[in-house]
Amino acid sequence: MLFEGLELVSALATLAACLVSVTLLLAVSQQLWQLRWAATRDKSCKLPIPKGSMGFPLIGETGHWLLQVFSKIFSHEALESYLPKIQLVIQDTLRAWSSHPEAINVYQEAQKLTFRMAIRVLLGFSIPEEDLGHLFEVYQQFVENVFSLPVDLPFSGYRRGIQARQILQKGLEKAIREKLQCTQGKDYSDALDLLIESSKEHGKEMTMQELKDGTLELIFAAYATTASASTSLIMQLLKHPTVLEKLREELRAHGILHSGGCPCEGTLRLDTLSGLRYLDCVIKEVMRLFTPISGGYRTVLQTFELDGFQIPKGWSVMYSIRDTHDTAPVFKDVNVFDPDRFSQARSEDKDGRFHYLPFGGGVRTCLGKHLAKLFLKVLAVELASTSRFELATRTFPRITLVPVLHPVDGLSVKFFGLDSNQNKILPETEAMLSATV
Repeated sequence: MLFEGLELVSALATLAACLVSVTLLLAVSQQLWQLRWAATRDKSCKLPIPKGSMGFPLIGETGHWLLQVFSKIFSHEALESYLPKIQLVIQDTLRAWSSHPEAINVYQEAQKLTFRMAIRVLLGFSIPEEDLGHLFEVYQQFVENVFSLPVDLPFSGYRRGIQARQILQKGLEKAIREKLQCTQGKDYSDALDLLIESSKEHGKEMTMQELKDGTLELIFAAYATTASASTSLIMQLLKHPTVLEKLREELRAHGILHSGGCPCEGTLRLDTLSGLRYLDCVIKEVMRLFTPISGGYRTVLQTFELDGFQIPKGWSVMYSIRDTHDTAPVFKDVNVFDPDRFSQARSEDKDGRFHYLPFGGGVRTCLGKHLAKLFLKVLAVELASTSRFELATRTFPRITLVPVLHPVDGLSVKFFGLDSNQNKILPETEAMLSATV
């Protein structure tokens, strides 16, 4: 009898704990994005925060002109102009990785790379490297505290996030003002240029606060998920050397690599990348098996029925990208990394709709998906043509899914410089130690 009473108390305690957890979860879900926008927004900012936008001033169900702006930002012409800049940023980064005497933390360095790409390429900011490094550290503090409980107390994560956001916006305002004053010598229109020009065309002169919010939004959109996918790409190329070699063979066949191994200059264009079928398969498979985010949510616009259950209008529904990829009947051996499943001979993703949706689906699909795929393709090409790299640990790390998919230890990898025949260039001391006496 006493034992049954203890069981009842234990069950009630568990139920109470669950109710508290759910209450906290609902509170966080309701106020989560206040940290990013609503809590410190300038009262003079007139951009609407539409229903379904999660507090983002540039995303939602209204503002048709903004959709037109983003269509320009990620158009074929815009991507063509971004491509050489993206390639330069990646090349500089890989040279830095190769010159580092020790192994690097790939996930951390990939975050720096995508942040630099957003600042240099998307926004066209000419920020000195030292200032850029400081801005990245502040941005990391901001991102780390985005998912804090919305409790504004001294030393709380929420307060640290607010403070980081204020410092970020101060730095971004300085960069924006310098950019607006210096318009000479630009050879392409970046995303911020297009945003400003298009807003003027639609009679919507943007305030400085709106420009800062839009800039921060573009950085955020290009940051975490792309760093996650970049890390997964490097990990899979390490795990599957035959895939890397097959990729190199395709590059040689298309004149991107000389037969001896060194890269050909001036060969990377959008049409060239589009013709690299196996490269496309590799990127697709990385995004299938290692989708950076688990899913998303939508608001039901019209009552419908799914598997015998009626879903009422106005409800919020969640969909899982990972579960969809894992359970879709079109994919064979779902846990196996197999880029050839997307080849023309097999085309597993062509059998039916919404089996493959790493960027979401429907009218609310990711607007920047073409830029993300372009970045990953250029990274893969540069890795295959100019880099040699080895895992610096005995085993590959476990993967965690929060806040985005990434290795728990960041993935420790040693990169090497290459000579013209793609042979490793060892540091001088290491070369002397390994020399035959």
